[in-house]
Amino acid sequence: MSVISASKINKVYNPDKVPVHALNGVDLTIEAGEFSAIMGPSGSGKSTLLNIIGGLDSPTEGQIEINNIDITNLKESDLIDFRLNNIGFVFQSYNLIPVLTAKENIEFIMLLQKVDKKERHNRVMELLKAVGLEDKADVRPSQLSGGQQQRVAVARALASKPKFILADEPTANLDSKSSANLLDLMAEMNKKEGVTFVFSTHDQRVIERARRVMVLEDGKIVSDENNN
Repeated sequence: MSVISASKINKVYNPDKVPVHALNGVDLTIEAGEFSAIMGPSGSGKSTLLNIIGGLDSPTEGQIEINNIDITNLKESDLIDFRLNNIGFVFQSYNLIPVLTAKENIEFIMLLQKVDKKERHNRVMELLKAVGLEDKADVRPSQLSGGQQQRVAVARALASKPKFILADEPTANLDSKSSANLLDLMAEMNKKEGVTFVFSTHDQRVIERARRVMVLEDGKIVSDENNN
């Protein structure tokens, strides 16, 4: 069953001045449970495509369907609600809230979802254990290493029980050991919880772990192959 369907996606920046064609007619389907990577050089359109799939940006032309819902035609308020309840995000720069502890960062999305206090607490502690940070619950991001911050970010992305997680260059700021640990964690979540992962990356370590690799060049998918 497909969870993501992108059809004829074009994205043009500065259309009235000096147009930049970031995406050129991208067609893409992601099936439930995939562990897939979109790779390509800087400027190939990877992050733009991920942002459009996640509803953080809108295409100039084309259609994105998530679980058979066309998100390109949703009102902004409906799109915010849809993202909240269906999509988890992991960013290169972690994007943790600096004044909140690890526990509070993970819990934040469930507050927005109006999950009750006991369920929030249980879910947070379960996720902290899953990412190996039970002892860091009350620690703020500035006191965590880069690898620890990114593990908190993964736990936060999983907290809302999303249909899938979009990870934009999640290993870019990590050393090789932290990258390996993070990828092991996400592969385990994919296997145990059935969470669909889509990465944008040019990190060979991510590409080697992905079961499907799509290559983006000049805003077009030029290759789409299954690993293993």
